[in-house]
Amino acid sequence: MPKKGQAKVYLINNKYAISTLHIFHQGKGSSSTSAAESATSSDKKKGKSKGGTAVKVRHILCEKHSKVMEAMAKLKEGIAFNQVATQYSEDKARQGGDLGWMTRGSMVGPFQEAAFNLEPSTVASPSYTDPPVKTKFGYHIIMIEGKK
Repeated sequence: MPKKGQAKVYLINNKYAISTLHIFHQGKGSSSTSAAESATSSDKKKGKSKGGTAVKVRHILCEKHSKVMEAMAKLKEGIAFNQVATQYSEDKARQGGDLGWMTRGSMVGPFQEAAFNLEPSTVASPSYTDPPVKTKFGYHIIMIEGKK
């Protein structure tokens, strides 16, 4: 068990860990909403929550467009998503890009919109975002393994 303060030092020294935290926590309590978020909110009020409320997400994050396109080429060659993530992702690479279950409202706008619009698939035969999704953290290739 890490001692108090060790996690903070790790996060300060690891910009990709900080990126992950921002991807999933930016915007909490924010008063600005996009058209997509407004539509989602409207659908929820009507009981038609499009795409569920949580997705099991994997992603490949690359700061440079050229690197994410190399990763995309590997996926198109049929290499498993988790293997490509381990090789190319600059975030969560050791876990094959696995971010676990994420709820609606806990991800930045473009990332969340893409994740909830995908159909679930497997790492061996993934359905993923093409082209990659651009956020302030870089370029993401996103796939989901489940919805609930």
